[in-house]
Amino acid sequence: MNFYKSSSEIYVPDGSAAEAALARTTHLAIGAHQDDNEIMAFHGVLECFGRDDRRFTGVTVTDGAGSPRDGIYARYTDEEMQKVRRLEQKKAAVVGEYTAQVFLGYTSSEIKDSKNLAVAADLKKLVDAARPQVIYTHNLADKHDTHVSVALRTIRALRELPPEARPQRLYGCEVWRDLDWLSDEDKVVFDVHERENLALALVGVFDSQICGGKRYDLATAGRRRANATYLASHAVDQTTAASFAVDLTPLIEDEKLDPAEYILGFIDRFKREVSTRLAKLA
Repeated sequence: MNFYKSSSEIYVPDGSAAEAALARTTHLAIGAHQDDNEIMAFHGVLECFGRDDRRFTGVTVTDGAGSPRDGIYARYTDEEMQKVRRLEQKKAAVVGEYTAQVFLGYTSSEIKDSKNLAVAADLKKLVDAARPQVIYTHNLADKHDTHVSVALRTIRALRELPPEARPQRLYGCEVWRDLDWLSDEDKVVFDVHERENLALALVGVFDSQICGGKRYDLATAGRRRANATYLASHAVDQTTAASFAVDLTPLIEDEKLDPAEYILGFIDRFKREVSTRLAKLA
């Protein structure tokens, strides 16, 4: 399978042919950066881990250049960091038993360029080959421009596919903005308490990011525990770790639905919830 960038790669941990590995995918995560999928789509990894009937594939859209760096990585060039981050992502794929890990190799500026049709074309080709049941990507209210751009390119790609090639569900997940603010009825709640050791290992393998001054390992575990405890104020905890998502499936079922209007609808419902509560108690 040929993608637009010469640096693209399909890594298959068990050595199978790339086409065969993609074809057995049931859960697909499309993240902007190395480690995004491990943070936002751990539910998909859990759904597939140790199973033959479900298989997880990760897609990393950017090349990994430009990340903060410190310690032994402080003097690494962008080219050297790209190699390090790709290797770390491959390690995560082995630890998580991914069926495949895809690297598309785009720069952030290329992804954020709405006139660049190559990103969506690559994603379209990839999804058509994999035919996953579920896709995880970034949520449209994320505060990272590259993350939001990846979500928008994903939606564009899926809309260009015939209905039978589209996933049953598309979820927008938490990374650079959590989804605790969503009204409870709008939250998709993933129970991710199982295999805490695996969760820690998957994020912890990205040593260049953690030593670069960002404790994503601790922050991700803390967010999941906080989500589980603060989900319901008048009920005991139902799990010890939860991640939240917003259901983006309507955006690929109705091609006329504007992504901005769709996510703003969730914000409007949150605004009404707060306003109603204040009016009631004032």
